[in-house]
Amino acid sequence: MATNTKKVLLPHTLGQEARALLDARSDVTPIYFPHLMPNDEFLELVKAEAPVTSWILGPTRISVPQIEAAEALAVTARLGVGYDAIDVPAHTERGVPVMTAGLGNAPSVAEHALFMMLSLAKNAAGLDRMVREGRWLQRNEMMPTDLLEKRVLVVGFGRIGTRIAKRCDAMEMTVDVYDPYVDDAVITAAGYTPVSDLDAAVAAADFVTIHCPKTDETRGMFDATRIGRMKPTACLVNTARGGLIDEDALHGALTAGKLRGAGIDVLAEEPAAADHPLFKLDSVIVSPHMAGVTTEAVDRMSVIAVRNILSVFDGAPQADNVINPDVLS
Repeated sequence: MATNTKKVLLPHTLGQEARALLDARSDVTPIYFPHLMPNDEFLELVKAEAPVTSWILGPTRISVPQIEAAEALAVTARLGVGYDAIDVPAHTERGVPVMTAGLGNAPSVAEHALFMMLSLAKNAAGLDRMVREGRWLQRNEMMPTDLLEKRVLVVGFGRIGTRIAKRCDAMEMTVDVYDPYVDDAVITAAGYTPVSDLDAAVAAADFVTIHCPKTDETRGMFDATRIGRMKPTACLVNTARGGLIDEDALHGALTAGKLRGAGIDVLAEEPAAADHPLFKLDSVIVSPHMAGVTTEAVDRMSVIAVRNILSVFDGAPQADNVINPDVLS
């Protein structure tokens, strides 16, 4: 009989079905930790539980010290799809795969982006406040708009971008797609209009929704110049990654009346300070990096993450979920 030889560090938010998969393995010892741990505290945990064979991470950041402390590390799995909090080159140097949760939260993020678009169009927060404050008769001073026949620009046509495009199409919007890494024929075949000039597309859009990773190429892609090209009646939504939008530039455009509104789920610094300038604006709706965190999404991602690490333990890594595939060869 196999013995409990593989120690796996797991966030306490891991879903029950995923826990059952681990409990069914006699060769795995699960050790649970808080969903978000500071770097130094996680490092101490790794040392205390040595040898650690694997871990599943939520927002906890991993860099060289933690990786070096886990001498037996075989795989790092994300309870999510982003990996900017993980030092991927350090993993690759050690020959350790980094795996994400694939499609686990894509539908949830797409729904959240649509929710933000609808909330901005319908002035949801303002009208709710108006009723609660007894200002019912002022309702015509905050007239909502429709998504019907509005033009939306989807930036990024991957797992999430393809899904928000479908949802916008269902709302009878005109859907433009910008993704220089996807062939125009693929976008056209899906029923949408590919655009190659981002600045021109931004200027024509009523809504812009961002669904691309944060890389050297995309960091700060919505700066003051690009935001300045948007219509004053337009709204900007970001459920992708903090740092893709210049937050000072966004604040300036909103306060100057050069942009109608913004829906922000992700910020450059997280957790964000309570006195963040954007939080003081009625034209902004925010959420705490929760677009991909729903009851169902956590369950889906938990199962995928556990299956990811078990696939490595069993010698057959789920290659589609490995973001540094060079280590597999």
